[in-house]
Amino acid sequence: MEKEAMQLTDHLAELRKRIIITLLIFILALIGSLIFVGDLYNYLVRDLDAKLALLGPGEILWVYMVIATVFAVAFTIPVAAFQVWKFIKPALSIEEQRATLMSIPGLFILFILGISFGYFVLFPLVLSFLLDIAGDQFQTFFTAEKYFQFMLHLTLPFGFLFEMPAVVMFLTRLGIVNPEKLIKGRKFAYFLLVAISVLITPPDLISDVLVIIPLFILYEISISLSKVVYKKRVSAEASVA
Repeated sequence: MEKEAMQLTDHLAELRKRIIITLLIFILALIGSLIFVGDLYNYLVRDLDAKLALLGPGEILWVYMVIATVFAVAFTIPVAAFQVWKFIKPALSIEEQRATLMSIPGLFILFILGISFGYFVLFPLVLSFLLDIAGDQFQTFFTAEKYFQFMLHLTLPFGFLFEMPAVVMFLTRLGIVNPEKLIKGRKFAYFLLVAISVLITPPDLISDVLVIIPLFILYEISISLSKVVYKKRVSAEASVA
């Protein structure tokens, strides 16, 4: 019992160390983002015909913090993934260590691709659709807070949704999921992805389709990658046996 308690204490100490490192990197990335947040803001509003309005003195601080936080999160994702890998590394075989470590760059790349899809494809499409609905019947008036809330809701979720292939590969390498489970759960997964798409897009078919199709493709890619990883895992285990 005493030995088990010591092992638990060591695990908790190691976990705390990994969390602290991740938080420190996030804080440093946040500070760096805040230094250039003015340039980031100007880039994000470059296509607007008019300046965004402020309804209170604290609103611009909220906007700057949101922008800086998103960029800090993007920078911290590979660091956080590496810290998770370091924490679980002792429980993995040499082959599993090497394979899971290779998934980390993919997490960062897929997150950036997801954000880019939301910002460059979905956001302008949805914004244009809503402005067309307003037409000449309303006076268009954007506040900085509402504009960036809207942008955040249409971009940030895709950063995490696009992580699906890398996460599936990682879990397959650990033996938590396999292609058979993913195939059996396809109907439920599709239903869940459709529900997410409907929730984050306006009520028109075009926007829904533009979101649903990439998510379906990502799920199928995840299944294909899981098959490849699973075959390699089974072969490695067979050779060892």
